[in-house]
Amino acid sequence: MLERLKLLSWRDILFVALPSLLLVCGAFWLAAQFIKPAPPQQLTLSTGGEGGAYQRFAARYKDVLAAYDIRLVEKPSAGSTENLERLRNPDFEVDAAFIQGGTARATEEDELVSLGDFYYEPLWIFYREAALHGADKVLDLKGRRVAIGGAGSGTHDLAMELLAANGIDGTNTKVIEEGGLGLVARLQNNEVDAVFVVGPTQSAMVWTLLYMPGIRLMSLTHAEAYTRRFPYLARLVLPRGAIDLTRDIPPHDTQLVSPMATLLVREDTHPALIGLLMQAAGEVHGAPGVFQKPGEFPRTGHSEFPLSKEAERYYKSGKPLLQRYLPFWAATLIDRMVVMLLPLLAVLLPMFKFAPQIYGWRVKSRIYRRYGELKFLENEINGDPGRHSRAEWIEKLERIEADASRIRTPLTFSDMLYTLRGHIDLVRDMILRRTAG
Repeated sequence: MLERLKLLSWRDILFVALPSLLLVCGAFWLAAQFIKPAPPQQLTLSTGGEGGAYQRFAARYKDVLAAYDIRLVEKPSAGSTENLERLRNPDFEVDAAFIQGGTARATEEDELVSLGDFYYEPLWIFYREAALHGADKVLDLKGRRVAIGGAGSGTHDLAMELLAANGIDGTNTKVIEEGGLGLVARLQNNEVDAVFVVGPTQSAMVWTLLYMPGIRLMSLTHAEAYTRRFPYLARLVLPRGAIDLTRDIPPHDTQLVSPMATLLVREDTHPALIGLLMQAAGEVHGAPGVFQKPGEFPRTGHSEFPLSKEAERYYKSGKPLLQRYLPFWAATLIDRMVVMLLPLLAVLLPMFKFAPQIYGWRVKSRIYRRYGELKFLENEINGDPGRHSRAEWIEKLERIEADASRIRTPLTFSDMLYTLRGHIDLVRDMILRRTAG
C-alpha cells in the first residue's frame, strides 16, 4: 500500500480535490438557503375571551402538542378582530390565531395563510320570552336592548352586519357592546332583552342560556336569505330535542346561521408546526357533533386567505409518512437532511465520475509532454545530425529520460510510461547510427 501511495502525484490529487471540495461546500451552502431551521419548541396561539370556545379548544390543542414536546402559549384576546390585528402586527409575537369567518378581509400586504375550515360557529340569538314572545326575525329586536358582544370580537362584527341589514342601529335601538357570561345575569335581571352569541354548542354561555327558564332561542325565518346576502354564512338546523331529549330542548326545529371558524397563521410559521396544528385540529374537531358528521372537519374552505401549502398537503395525504413510523423530532430531522442530501448527491455523483478522469488527464498530459520533447529531438537529429556531437545528443535524450523517470505514475498508467521508455531507447539507437563516436 505504501509503495502504491508513493506512485501517486499529490500535486495532481490536490488539483482535482480542491475544486471538488469547493464544489461540495458550494452545494452545502446552496442547500442551506432552502432548508428550514429546526422547529421551535414553542407555538404562540391567540385565542379569545376568558371561558370562551377558543380558549377551550386551545387547552385541547395544548395536550396534543405536548405529546410532541411542543409547548403551546395561549394569549387571550377580545376575539376574532383583535386576533387578526395581532397577526398583522409584526411586533406582536404570535404564530397562529382563531378567526371567525367573515370578520377578516385579506389585503395585498397580508402575509397570512389559512388552515381551512375547523368547525361551525353558529350565531345564537337568545331573548327574554316575556319581552319578545315568539320573535323569529332580527327585525323584532328593533327598539329593544340588545347586547352584541364586545368590540373586537367576531360576535360584534356579525351582529352589526345583521342589524344593519334590517335597518337597526343605535338611533332606534339600544345597542350594548358587551359580551361574556356576565350577560346571563343581565338577562335574568331584565337589564337586556336579547343577546347575540357566536360559538359552538358546547360553549359555556350557549349551554347556560339553552337551559335558562324564560329565555328562548330565536329561529331565524330569514336564515336562507342571510346566506345569500352574506356568502360566508351557512344555514344550519338545530333539530328538536338535539340538546336534551328529556327536556325537549329546543322545543322545535330551529334555524340558525353560522360562519366557519378557522386558524390563520403567518407565512413564516415553521411548516412542522403547521403540520402539528393540522393533526391537533383533526383530533379536536374531527368528532361528530350536533351540526357535523364524524371526520367532516377540518376541511378545505373558501377563506379570503390562501390555503397553507402544508395544510393542503395534509388534506391530500394526511399525516406525513415519516411521522407515522418515527418520533416527531426524528421525522423532522430526516426531512431537513433530505433537503441537504439531494443537492449534495447531485454534485457528488458526477464528481465521482469525472474526478478520476481529470486526474488521469493530468498524469497523461505529463507523459505526452515528454513524448513531444522526444519527437522534437528526433526531428532535429533527422534534419541535421551533425549539429551536435553524439555525446551532446545523448545528453539531451538523457534529460528527457530523467524527467520521465521522475513522473509519479499510478499502476493504471504504467504501460504508457514503459512505452515512452521504449521509444526513448529507439531514439538512442537512432542517435548511435546517425552520429560519429
